[in-house]
Amino acid sequence: MPSPRRLLAAIKTVRVWVVLGVLAPLGMLLVSGFMLYELRREMWARTEDTSRNLLQVIETDIARNVEIMDLALQGVVAKIASPHLVDASEPLLQLVLFDRVVTADGMGILVLFDEHGTGLLNSRYPAGAGGSFADRDYFQVHQRDPEAGLYISKPYQSRMSGAYTVAFSRRITKPDGTFGGVAVATLKLSHFTQILSQIDLGRNGSINLIRQDGIRIMRYPYDVRDVGADVSGSSNFQRFLREGKGSFAEWANRDGVHRLFTFTQVGAFPLVLSIGISTEDVEAGWRARALMIGVTLLALFGLAVLLALLCGRELRRREAVEAELARLSMTDGLTGLPNRRRFDEALAAALDASSRSGRPVGLLIVDADHFKRFNDRYGHAVGDEVLRGLARCLSARIHRPYDLVCRIGGEEFGVILPGTDAEGAARVAERLHEEVTTLTVAAAGLNPGAVTVSIGLAEAVGGAPSELYRAADTALYAAKSAGRNRTCRAEARPAAPRLRLVARADAAS
Repeated sequence: MPSPRRLLAAIKTVRVWVVLGVLAPLGMLLVSGFMLYELRREMWARTEDTSRNLLQVIETDIARNVEIMDLALQGVVAKIASPHLVDASEPLLQLVLFDRVVTADGMGILVLFDEHGTGLLNSRYPAGAGGSFADRDYFQVHQRDPEAGLYISKPYQSRMSGAYTVAFSRRITKPDGTFGGVAVATLKLSHFTQILSQIDLGRNGSINLIRQDGIRIMRYPYDVRDVGADVSGSSNFQRFLREGKGSFAEWANRDGVHRLFTFTQVGAFPLVLSIGISTEDVEAGWRARALMIGVTLLALFGLAVLLALLCGRELRRREAVEAELARLSMTDGLTGLPNRRRFDEALAAALDASSRSGRPVGLLIVDADHFKRFNDRYGHAVGDEVLRGLARCLSARIHRPYDLVCRIGGEEFGVILPGTDAEGAARVAERLHEEVTTLTVAAAGLNPGAVTVSIGLAEAVGGAPSELYRAADTALYAAKSAGRNRTCRAEARPAAPRLRLVARADAAS
């Protein structure tokens, strides 16, 4: 499990802040999208409730009109069969049979036809007007079927008024049980259009009244081409019949408009009523708001992402500057080598690893011989060039990636050799002496061999860095005292260092 410090450090990284800067507005965008989705669902639910309520009002009104027609027809059939009216005159029959109810506004006419389809009595026109109506479907149905009951005809154009009409009819049976004619009450389709014109269903809304055999009685908005059309083969009508009542969204077969259809059967009559509201009209307001909110959120999201990226870039720049400052704080400005601070950290780390692995750490302290003479004779510029040359020579002979060459201070250098014993460190020191002999400084006329170094060598397995450094430094002074241009070795972690001089074959100076 990561420690709190590591977790805090991970949170502070540039990538995390950039990701958070992107995820935060993205989360807001997703939440807003979900809210818009919920708003759309609520809008559809309200639309469906409104459609059902409106459908119920229209269905109740149509059912009431049909019931009035049927009651009038039943009354006429019952009265015409009364023996008291057998010898009544035509004016008396008109008064008895055709009252104010059936002649109210919106009603067509009420007619009694004999068994041949000829009009006997008419609530508005003279008897026999229009000739024979034996060709009408309402006459033929009752002529064939004594049990037809109330029949709602196909819509047709009246021969007398010219208006498109639908007829409601019942059979008249003679005392001997034979067919005696038909009682018919008509209703103009304009009666429906006047009622439905007061309802606002939007630009592409529609209302359909259809018989259960698929014959459309009327459609609103009104178009004479829709009157009497057969829609029994349409998938939407089949669904009306199959489900009885309900709602669904589908493409209309007539005009290809996608609508929310709400439908029901009209009372107990063989009629289906449906309301269709264009889904485009339903969602128009929501889409406008969703577009406005969406564009605003996308703009804010883009701005937030841009700011996050800009902030990330600035943070990366700051990290780069901080890394460079950290590097510079660990780097010697003259030679480019790691400085004393880096040397102390690396030596402590190497000894800590050594205490765990049991492998020794070799340390070389390298010091330029007679460096003060170079500064006094040639100036500090030449002295600086000598130090830079020594740094190049020492680095050229250190090849392992975990070895480290540092400038400790002045003309003194340190070489940390992890996993290296005294013998190995002595071989490295020998190579360093060889490399330094190649150093030249053309500006001061210093030829190869003019610059030499003294080296103090020590090794330790674990322990304190100061002890190992003190041992190597003591060995360095021993090398200086022994004549310079040589390496002296100290025992590992000595309490009082016992020095053993290791002189090079050419160390006569």
